[in-house]
Amino acid sequence: MHDKVGKLIRRRLSGNTRKKNDPTRAGVMISGWGNYGKTASVCSAGAVFEKQWLELHSHLNPQALPGTRDLHAPVVYVSTPVTASPKSLCTSILGFFRAPTRKSATLPELVRQVADSLDDHGVKALILDDISRLRMHRADDQDVLDLMRAFMSLDVTLILTGVNISGIGLLREAKWNKKTRQWEMPQLESTRIHGLEVTQTEHRFELIEIDRFRYTTPKQIAAFVNHLKGIEKHLRLMNATQGMLTGGGMPEYLMRRTGGVIGLLGRLLEDGAQEAMESGKEMIDESLLNEIVLRRDEPEQPPDEPIIPAAPRTAVKKATQAKRPRNTVFDDPGPSARAGA
Repeated sequence: MHDKVGKLIRRRLSGNTRKKNDPTRAGVMISGWGNYGKTASVCSAGAVFEKQWLELHSHLNPQALPGTRDLHAPVVYVSTPVTASPKSLCTSILGFFRAPTRKSATLPELVRQVADSLDDHGVKALILDDISRLRMHRADDQDVLDLMRAFMSLDVTLILTGVNISGIGLLREAKWNKKTRQWEMPQLESTRIHGLEVTQTEHRFELIEIDRFRYTTPKQIAAFVNHLKGIEKHLRLMNATQGMLTGGGMPEYLMRRTGGVIGLLGRLLEDGAQEAMESGKEMIDESLLNEIVLRRDEPEQPPDEPIIPAAPRTAVKKATQAKRPRNTVFDDPGPSARAGA
């Protein structure tokens, strides 16, 4: 999946940077659950592009203004604000350049300043992370999405990453079609204009879904084992052996512990390597990894139940002592028959 994301981003950036008269630049959306490696994959692809672009232009911005050639930034990374609004998004982008902003600045002024900064620094790719913070039922978030689409006309490739992008409304609750292997957008009758649907977002972006490693088919197993081989080459442990992570039942063990989630796998092996060095074992095996807490530490015994203090004896006696019924007229047997005679 990492290679797939990198290939898509490189292809999109390569095509967009060659266009001259196209009013908009197609964008990319990277979706996936937490710890699936979305941000790492996107940043890695962006770093490769930036290195190639800087080498192509001798680390100089060919369109820079005099005195600003050393401020070339082909790739910009910004995290979507928690409480997103057009103003807060503009402020976050300007914060990447450390550009001064006025609190009294209006939205048109901030948008103009963002556009000037992107052009002056020669930005070709704008990465907006955590885009899933947007919720389309809020008016401010809808305005943020409109602003993002406006940025696509600034000769900038927009790359959005987030959790479950297809289900938060950006793409109108898209569904995956297994037959066509494509995301399908259900129709919204409320958005029809003259019989045509408003499809600006989904037509301007290409969505790719990052998945976790699987361990079912031979191809999936080989992909997971190859990933472990790559990690194994970078481990610098004194007693490390070939096949330490790929031999025996270690791949099945790692898959069982992490579920194939790349973020959890990396965390487990990082903590394992530190434990191996601190203990002097200088190698990773199942017995060492069993001591590593991942996600949560399950207690060996069930938690103790709360102790309920016993009630005082006097209170118990009062509660258990039977009360004598109150006398009524119905309890009076009346004069005896002998007395009445």
